Amino acid sequence: MEASSSAPGCMHAAAPAACAVPTIRSHGSRVARSHAYDWLALLVLVAVDGLLNAVEPFHRFVGAGMVADLRYPLKHNTVPVWAVPIIAVIGPIIIFTVVYIRRRNVYDLHHAVLGILFSVLITGVLTDAIKDAVGRPRPNFFWRCFPDGIAVFDNVTTGVICHGDAGVIKEGYKSFPSGHTSCQPHSLSLAPTSFNHLPLLDWIGLIRKSKTMCLSVSGSFAGLGFLSWYLAGKIAAFDRRGHVAKLCIVLLPLLLAAMVAISRVDDYWHHWQDVFTGGVIGTVVASVCYLQFFPAPSDEKGLWPHAHFRYIAERESERRRQTATEMSGPLDAMESGRGGQ
Repeated sequence: MEASSSAPGCMHAAAPAACAVPTIRSHGSRVARSHAYDWLALLVLVAVDGLLNAVEPFHRFVGAGMVADLRYPLKHNTVPVWAVPIIAVIGPIIIFTVVYIRRRNVYDLHHAVLGILFSVLITGVLTDAIKDAVGRPRPNFFWRCFPDGIAVFDNVTTGVICHGDAGVIKEGYKSFPSGHTSCQPHSLSLAPTSFNHLPLLDWIGLIRKSKTMCLSVSGSFAGLGFLSWYLAGKIAAFDRRGHVAKLCIVLLPLLLAAMVAISRVDDYWHHWQDVFTGGVIGTVVASVCYLQFFPAPSDEKGLWPHAHFRYIAERESERRRQTATEMSGPLDAMESGRGGQ
C-alpha cells in the first residue's frame, strides 16, 4: 500500500486511513531489518539477565534478633504463575495486534512490540542487578533457612546458620526490589505448618522435583505501564477536551499492576518497600521506552510512532520530486521548441 500524499491531513495523526500506511506484507521485513540492532540488543539483555539470576546474591547479615520479622508464613500465591506474563506482556501485544488489524500500520505494531519488550527486559536487568547487590532477606526467609523450623545461630556473631536447600536460600536474599521474574520453587507455596511435620530430606527432595514459578512486580509495571502510555496515545486521553472517562481506560492497566504488587506483600514474598521501589522502576522505564518510539500522548501526533511520520514525510518528498520531474519534461520540450524557432 502506498502513502497518498495528496490526502488531506496526511501529516496529521488523526488521518491514518487517508495516508494508506504500510502493512506487514509491504514493509514488515524492511522495518524489522532497520531495527536489527535493537532486536540484537534484546537478546543481549536476555543473556545479561540470565547471568544476573545465576550470580550468588550478597548474603546480608541476619541475626537472631532479626529472625522474628522474617518468620512470615509461606503460602499459596494469589496471582497464578501463568497470569503475570499474560497480563503484562502477551495481553498488551494482543491489543497492539488488534489495533494493527483495524488500522494497518506496521510501524505502530513493530514499535509497540519492540518498546514493551525493551521495557520489560531493561527493568529486569536493573532490578536483578540491584537484588544481587542488596541481598535483602524476604519476609519468609526463616522457613527458607530453617525448613524444619529449628533455628541455628552462630555462637559468636549470632548470625543464622542455614540448613535449607541452597537454591531456596539463594532466592531468599532477593527481596529488594521486587523484580520482573522472581523465580521460586512451587513447593514453597505450601503452608509453613506442613514444614513442621515434614522431614528435612523429604522437604528438599520435594523442592528439587517441583517446577519453578515466576512472579513479578516491576515487570508488571513495565509492561502494563507501557500499555497505559500506548492507550493514552490511541484514545487521545490528553486532548484537552476534558473526557475524564478516557483516564479510566488509561489507568486500568496500572490498577492491574498495583494488584499484582499488593498480592506479593499479602503473600509475604516481599516487603512493601520492595514492591513500591519495583513499581517505580518499572513505571519509569516504561515511560522512557514509550517516549523513545512514540510522541507524548498530549502531542497532536501522539496517535502514531515517530517512524510513521518520517515515512509520510519521505513519501511526500518523493512525490514532490516525481511531480517536479514530470513537469520539467514538457517545459524542456517547450524550451527546445522555442530555441529551434
